[in-house]
This record gives sequence, C-alpha cells and structure tokens, in this order.
Amino acid sequence: MDENNVRSVEIERTGAGEYVVRNVRGGEIALGAGDDATFTPVELLLAAIGGCTGIDVDLVTGRRAEPSRFVVRVSGDKVRDEAGGNRMRNLRVEFDVAFPADEGGDRAREILPRIMAQSHDRLCTVSRTVELGTAVTVTRAGDSHAD
Repeated sequence: MDENNVRSVEIERTGAGEYVVRNVRGGEIALGAGDDATFTPVELLLAAIGGCTGIDVDLVTGRRAEPSRFVVRVSGDKVRDEAGGNRMRNLRVEFDVAFPADEGGDRAREILPRIMAQSHDRLCTVSRTVELGTAVTVTRAGDSHAD
C-alpha cells in the first residue's frame, strides 16, 4: 500500500477510563467511556459518518451559496446481536440545511439531493467502509514483558 494512502491515529491512556486520540497533524480529542462529557468510541463513529458526508455536501453546495443553516444529525441503535456482540444498526444521517433565497441558494438546493446521494454511494470513505463491512485486524505491538 502506498504510504500516501495510510491514515492513522494513536490512542493513549491518560487515566482510568480516560484517553486522548491524536492524529499525525497534532490534533487531539478526549475519549472516554461515557461517564463524563468526553466522546465515546460509538459517538466518534457517528461523528465520523456524519462528518465525512457533511464535508462532501458542504464543499459542493458551499461553492454555490453560503448556507444559513448547516446541521448534520447522525443516530443509530446500539444493540446486542444474535451472537452476543455489540453493534450499531439503523444508522441514519439527517441533513438540516438552509440556503439564502437567491440564485446561489437555488443552485445549492438543486444540487443538494444529488451530492447527498453521491457522498453516500461513492465519496464518503467512512460510511462506505461501514456499509461494506471491512475487516478489522487486532494485533499486539512488542512483547509481553512489563515495563
């Protein structure tokens, strides 16, 4: 695989049930188990789905008009499946978008359904990965010796 295609994050434990997620550009997000205001891993999954398609939609419609409202809501049901494993189902992405009542706003409203569909069907790496069911490999770095 070409190293330009690799995406990665690092998650470091900062305390009991507390973690920080870092990307290679130095960005950080607090992560937790849902006991406080930090995002849970499931909430980050939902944010990734909505953020990915939201960015696609915003980039295309924003070339036509600056939105007066642009909100993406993502939800789903966390369930225990037949095999006893946790998973999400009924994932839904809802756009609440408004554009000005002018020619640019009309063009943005006109293209909105098409770019939403294109993002879902072709452009959004996150939702396409979830829908296609890409395998996840879990490995251990180093050896089993304690520090």
